[in-house]
Amino acid sequence: MSLVPLPRLIVEPLVRAALLEDLGLAGDITSASVIPRDHHSTVVIAARQPGVIAGLDAAELAFALVDPEIVMRRHLQDGDAVKPGDVIATIEGPSRGLLSAERTALNFLGHLSGIATVTAGIAAAIRGTKASVACTRKTTPGLRALEKYAVRAGGGMNHRFALYDAVLIKDNHVAIAGGVAEAIRRARAGVGHMVKIEVEVDTLDQLQEAMDIGVDAVLLDNMTPDQLREAVAIVAGRAITEASGRVTPITAAAIAASGVDLISVGWLTHSAPVLDIGLDFVEAAAATEVSPKRIAQVL
Repeated sequence: MSLVPLPRLIVEPLVRAALLEDLGLAGDITSASVIPRDHHSTVVIAARQPGVIAGLDAAELAFALVDPEIVMRRHLQDGDAVKPGDVIATIEGPSRGLLSAERTALNFLGHLSGIATVTAGIAAAIRGTKASVACTRKTTPGLRALEKYAVRAGGGMNHRFALYDAVLIKDNHVAIAGGVAEAIRRARAGVGHMVKIEVEVDTLDQLQEAMDIGVDAVLLDNMTPDQLREAVAIVAGRAITEASGRVTPITAAAIAASGVDLISVGWLTHSAPVLDIGLDFVEAAAATEVSPKRIAQVL
Protein backbone atom coordinates (compact mmCIF):
# COMPACT_ATOMS: atom_id res chain seq x y z
CA MET A 1 0.00 0.00 0.00
CA SER A 2 1.45 3.40 -1.00
CA LEU A 3 1.90 6.06 1.66
CA VAL A 4 -0.45 8.95 0.92
CA PRO A 5 0.72 12.30 2.36
CA LEU A 6 -1.56 14.24 4.65
CA PRO A 7 -3.14 17.34 3.07
CA ARG A 8 -1.34 20.59 3.87
CA LEU A 9 -4.66 21.84 5.25
CA ILE A 10 -4.23 19.35 8.11
CA VAL A 11 -0.49 19.70 8.69
CA GLU A 12 -0.01 23.46 8.47
CA PRO A 13 -2.17 24.51 11.46
CA LEU A 14 -0.25 22.07 13.68
CA VAL A 15 3.12 23.39 12.52
CA ARG A 16 1.96 27.01 12.87
CA ALA A 17 0.83 26.36 16.44
CA ALA A 18 4.18 24.81 17.31
CA LEU A 19 6.09 27.74 15.80
CA LEU A 20 3.90 30.28 17.58
CA GLU A 21 4.53 28.48 20.86
CA ASP A 22 8.29 28.73 20.28
CA LEU A 23 8.56 32.22 18.78
CA GLY A 24 6.07 33.90 21.12
CA LEU A 25 5.66 37.66 20.99
CA ALA A 26 9.24 38.61 20.19
CA GLY A 27 10.56 35.91 17.89
CA ASP A 28 13.99 34.30 18.08
CA ILE A 29 15.89 36.99 19.98
CA THR A 30 19.05 34.88 20.11
CA SER A 31 19.41 34.43 16.34
CA ALA A 32 18.29 38.00 15.68
CA SER A 33 21.02 39.41 17.89
CA VAL A 34 23.84 36.98 17.01
CA ILE A 35 23.38 36.23 13.28
CA PRO A 36 23.65 38.95 10.60
CA ARG A 37 20.41 39.50 8.68
CA ASP A 38 21.97 38.71 5.28
CA HIS A 39 23.86 35.57 6.34
CA HIS A 40 22.97 32.39 4.40
CA SER A 41 23.85 28.80 5.26
CA THR A 42 23.55 25.25 4.03
CA VAL A 43 22.60 22.60 6.60
CA VAL A 44 21.83 18.91 6.55
CA ILE A 45 19.33 16.90 8.53
CA ALA A 46 20.87 13.52 9.30
CA ALA A 47 20.02 10.38 11.24
CA ARG A 48 22.06 9.58 14.33
CA GLN A 49 20.54 6.17 14.95
CA PRO A 50 18.80 3.53 12.81
CA GLY A 51 15.10 3.87 12.20
CA VAL A 52 12.32 4.78 9.78
CA ILE A 53 11.62 8.34 8.66
CA ALA A 54 8.28 10.14 9.04
CA GLY A 55 7.33 13.80 9.28
CA LEU A 56 9.26 15.42 6.44
CA ASP A 57 6.26 17.49 5.32
CA ALA A 58 5.92 18.99 8.80
CA ALA A 59 9.66 19.69 9.00
CA GLU A 60 9.72 21.36 5.60
CA LEU A 61 6.69 23.49 6.47
CA ALA A 62 8.38 24.68 9.68
CA PHE A 63 11.26 26.14 7.67
CA ALA A 64 9.04 27.55 4.91
CA LEU A 65 6.66 29.27 7.34
CA VAL A 66 9.51 30.94 9.21
CA ASP A 67 11.19 32.14 5.98
CA PRO A 68 9.87 31.39 2.46
CA GLU A 69 13.40 31.80 1.09
CA ILE A 70 14.47 28.58 2.78
CA VAL A 71 14.61 25.64 0.37
CA MET A 72 14.65 22.01 1.52
CA ARG A 73 15.85 19.23 -0.79
CA ARG A 74 14.92 15.70 0.31
CA HIS A 75 17.27 12.78 -0.22
CA LEU A 76 14.95 10.29 1.50
CA GLN A 77 11.18 10.02 1.84
CA ASP A 78 8.79 9.17 4.66
CA GLY A 79 8.79 5.42 5.16
CA ASP A 80 12.46 5.03 4.21
CA ALA A 81 14.84 3.24 6.57
CA VAL A 82 17.95 5.07 7.77
CA LYS A 83 21.19 4.21 9.49
CA PRO A 84 23.45 6.52 11.53
CA GLY A 85 25.01 9.21 9.36
CA ASP A 86 22.45 9.03 6.55
CA VAL A 87 21.61 12.49 5.23
CA ILE A 88 17.84 12.90 5.06
CA ALA A 89 17.62 16.40 3.58
CA THR A 90 19.73 19.41 2.63
CA ILE A 91 18.38 22.85 3.49
CA GLU A 92 19.61 26.22 2.23
CA GLY A 93 18.55 29.73 3.12
CA PRO A 94 18.85 32.65 5.54
CA SER A 95 20.68 31.48 8.66
CA ARG A 96 18.34 33.23 11.09
CA GLY A 97 15.33 31.38 9.71
CA LEU A 98 17.15 28.06 9.69
CA LEU A 99 17.99 28.41 13.37
CA SER A 100 14.55 29.71 14.33
CA ALA A 101 12.75 26.75 12.72
CA GLU A 102 15.31 24.08 13.65
CA ARG A 103 13.81 22.85 16.92
CA THR A 104 10.21 22.78 15.70
CA ALA A 105 11.21 20.88 12.56
CA LEU A 106 13.28 18.36 14.51
CA ASN A 107 10.58 17.93 17.16
CA PHE A 108 8.10 16.81 14.51
CA LEU A 109 10.61 14.75 12.57
CA GLY A 110 12.10 12.99 15.60
CA HIS A 111 8.75 12.23 17.24
CA LEU A 112 7.02 10.96 14.11
CA SER A 113 10.08 8.99 13.00
CA GLY A 114 10.16 7.37 16.44
CA ILE A 115 6.57 6.20 15.96
CA ALA A 116 7.35 4.91 12.47
CA THR A 117 10.41 3.09 13.80
CA VAL A 118 8.66 1.15 16.58
CA THR A 119 5.78 0.36 14.24
CA ALA A 120 8.24 -1.07 11.72
CA GLY A 121 9.71 -3.20 14.51
CA ILE A 122 6.36 -4.82 15.29
CA ALA A 123 5.56 -5.20 11.59
CA ALA A 124 8.86 -7.03 11.11
CA ALA A 125 8.17 -9.30 14.10
CA ILE A 126 4.84 -10.47 12.66
CA ARG A 127 5.91 -10.72 9.02
CA GLY A 128 4.84 -14.00 7.46
CA THR A 129 1.54 -14.11 9.36
CA LYS A 130 -1.85 -12.74 8.29
CA ALA A 131 -1.82 -10.15 11.09
CA SER A 132 -1.27 -6.41 10.70
CA VAL A 133 -0.23 -4.00 13.44
CA ALA A 134 -2.60 -1.10 14.18
CA CYS A 135 -2.51 1.98 16.37
CA THR A 136 -5.22 3.23 18.77
CA ARG A 137 -6.70 6.52 20.00
CA LYS A 138 -3.93 6.79 22.62
CA THR A 139 -2.37 9.75 20.84
CA THR A 140 -0.94 13.13 21.82
CA PRO A 141 -3.84 15.65 21.96
CA GLY A 142 -3.87 17.63 18.73
CA LEU A 143 -1.36 15.42 16.92
CA ARG A 144 -3.52 12.39 16.13
CA ALA A 145 -3.53 12.83 12.35
CA LEU A 146 0.26 13.14 12.24
CA GLU A 147 0.87 10.26 14.64
CA LYS A 148 -1.47 7.93 12.78
CA TYR A 149 0.25 8.93 9.54
CA ALA A 150 3.58 7.98 11.14
CA VAL A 151 2.17 4.54 11.96
CA ARG A 152 1.34 4.09 8.27
CA ALA A 153 4.85 5.23 7.36
CA GLY A 154 6.18 2.43 9.56
CA GLY A 155 4.09 -0.20 7.82
CA GLY A 156 1.16 -0.25 10.23
CA MET A 157 -2.58 0.32 9.89
CA ASN A 158 -4.89 2.82 11.53
CA HIS A 159 -7.70 1.87 13.87
CA ARG A 160 -10.62 4.31 14.13
CA PHE A 161 -9.56 7.94 14.16
CA ALA A 162 -12.05 9.17 16.75
CA LEU A 163 -15.30 8.46 18.52
CA TYR A 164 -17.40 9.37 15.50
CA ASP A 165 -16.14 7.07 12.74
CA ALA A 166 -16.80 3.60 14.19
CA VAL A 167 -18.53 1.94 17.15
CA LEU A 168 -16.22 0.27 19.67
CA ILE A 169 -18.18 -1.19 22.58
CA LYS A 170 -15.81 -1.39 25.55
CA ASP A 171 -16.16 -3.12 28.91
CA ASN A 172 -17.83 -0.13 30.57
CA HIS A 173 -20.39 0.11 27.76
CA VAL A 174 -21.14 -3.58 28.25
CA ALA A 175 -21.47 -3.17 32.02
CA ILE A 176 -23.90 -0.27 31.72
CA ALA A 177 -25.93 -1.87 28.93
CA GLY A 178 -26.28 -5.10 30.90
CA GLY A 179 -24.37 -7.45 28.60
CA VAL A 180 -22.56 -7.89 25.32
CA ALA A 181 -25.63 -8.82 23.27
CA GLU A 182 -27.73 -5.92 24.59
CA ALA A 183 -24.91 -3.44 23.91
CA ILE A 184 -24.62 -4.67 20.33
CA ARG A 185 -28.40 -4.46 19.82
CA ARG A 186 -28.44 -0.84 21.06
CA ALA A 187 -25.48 0.11 18.87
CA ARG A 188 -27.05 -1.45 15.79
CA ALA A 189 -30.27 0.47 16.41
CA GLY A 190 -28.43 3.72 17.03
CA VAL A 191 -26.11 4.07 14.03
CA GLY A 192 -26.41 3.97 10.27
CA HIS A 193 -25.78 0.97 8.03
CA MET A 194 -22.37 2.30 6.95
CA VAL A 195 -20.92 2.28 10.47
CA LYS A 196 -18.90 -0.75 11.59
CA ILE A 197 -19.51 -2.18 15.07
CA GLU A 198 -16.76 -3.78 17.15
CA VAL A 199 -17.10 -5.15 20.67
CA GLU A 200 -14.40 -5.78 23.25
CA VAL A 201 -14.55 -9.15 25.01
CA ASP A 202 -12.51 -10.43 27.93
CA THR A 203 -13.66 -14.05 27.89
CA LEU A 204 -14.56 -16.72 25.38
CA ASP A 205 -18.10 -16.78 26.79
CA GLN A 206 -18.49 -13.10 25.93
CA LEU A 207 -17.08 -13.81 22.49
CA GLN A 208 -19.65 -16.54 21.88
CA GLU A 209 -22.41 -14.15 22.96
CA ALA A 210 -21.14 -11.58 20.47
CA MET A 211 -20.99 -14.14 17.65
CA ASP A 212 -24.48 -15.38 18.39
CA ILE A 213 -25.94 -11.96 17.71
CA GLY A 214 -23.41 -10.96 15.05
CA VAL A 215 -20.86 -8.15 14.93
CA ASP A 216 -18.32 -6.76 12.44
CA ALA A 217 -15.22 -7.10 14.62
CA VAL A 218 -14.19 -8.39 18.03
CA LEU A 219 -11.44 -6.98 20.21
CA LEU A 220 -9.88 -9.86 22.16
CA ASP A 221 -8.52 -8.12 25.22
CA ASN A 222 -5.50 -9.42 27.16
CA MET A 223 -5.89 -13.02 26.01
CA THR A 224 -3.04 -15.53 25.90
CA PRO A 225 -1.92 -16.95 22.53
CA ASP A 226 -3.76 -20.21 23.36
CA GLN A 227 -6.97 -18.31 24.17
CA LEU A 228 -6.55 -16.27 20.98
CA ARG A 229 -6.28 -19.43 18.88
CA GLU A 230 -9.49 -20.72 20.43
CA ALA A 231 -11.15 -17.35 19.85
CA VAL A 232 -10.15 -17.36 16.18
CA ALA A 233 -11.69 -20.83 15.86
CA ILE A 234 -14.95 -19.64 17.44
CA VAL A 235 -15.16 -16.64 15.12
CA ALA A 236 -14.37 -18.82 12.09
CA GLY A 237 -14.05 -15.89 9.72
CA ARG A 238 -17.40 -14.31 10.61
CA ALA A 239 -15.79 -11.15 12.01
CA ILE A 240 -12.46 -9.34 12.08
CA THR A 241 -10.38 -10.52 15.04
CA GLU A 242 -8.23 -7.98 16.87
CA ALA A 243 -5.83 -8.83 19.69
CA SER A 244 -4.94 -6.14 22.21
CA GLY A 245 -2.92 -5.99 25.40
CA ARG A 246 0.46 -7.45 26.44
CA VAL A 247 1.93 -6.69 23.03
CA THR A 248 5.70 -6.20 22.87
CA PRO A 249 8.26 -6.83 20.12
CA ILE A 250 8.93 -10.14 21.90
CA THR A 251 5.31 -11.31 22.31
CA ALA A 252 4.00 -9.99 18.97
CA ALA A 253 5.07 -13.03 16.93
CA ALA A 254 3.23 -15.51 19.18
CA ILE A 255 0.13 -13.32 19.19
CA ALA A 256 0.17 -13.07 15.39
CA ALA A 257 0.67 -16.83 15.05
CA SER A 258 -2.69 -17.37 16.74
CA GLY A 259 -4.37 -16.35 13.48
CA VAL A 260 -5.80 -12.95 14.46
CA ASP A 261 -6.30 -10.32 11.77
CA LEU A 262 -5.07 -7.29 13.71
CA ILE A 263 -2.83 -6.52 16.68
CA SER A 264 -3.57 -3.10 18.19
CA VAL A 265 -0.81 -1.41 20.17
CA GLY A 266 -1.40 1.80 22.13
CA TRP A 267 2.24 2.47 22.94
CA LEU A 268 3.11 2.95 19.27
CA THR A 269 1.86 6.50 19.66
CA HIS A 270 1.85 7.24 23.39
CA SER A 271 5.30 5.91 24.33
CA ALA A 272 7.48 5.64 21.23
CA PRO A 273 10.97 7.05 21.89
CA VAL A 274 12.11 9.92 19.71
CA LEU A 275 14.42 8.94 16.85
CA ASP A 276 17.68 10.85 17.21
CA ILE A 277 17.91 13.14 14.19
CA GLY A 278 20.16 16.18 14.05
CA LEU A 279 20.65 19.35 12.03
CA ASP A 280 24.26 20.22 11.19
CA PHE A 281 25.86 23.10 9.34
CA VAL A 282 27.86 21.79 6.40
CA GLU A 283 30.91 23.88 7.28
CA ALA A 284 30.91 22.29 10.74
CA ALA A 285 30.28 18.75 9.54
CA ALA A 286 33.74 17.50 10.43
CA ALA A 287 32.98 18.17 14.08
CA THR A 288 29.73 16.20 14.07
CA GLU A 289 28.74 12.54 13.95
CA VAL A 290 27.60 13.03 10.34
CA SER A 291 30.12 11.83 7.80
CA PRO A 292 31.52 14.75 5.72
CA LYS A 293 31.89 12.27 2.84
CA ARG A 294 28.15 11.50 2.95
CA ILE A 295 27.36 15.21 3.03
CA ALA A 296 29.56 15.81 -0.01
CA GLN A 297 27.73 13.07 -1.88
CA VAL A 298 24.38 14.81 -1.57
CA LEU A 299 25.40 18.44 -2.14
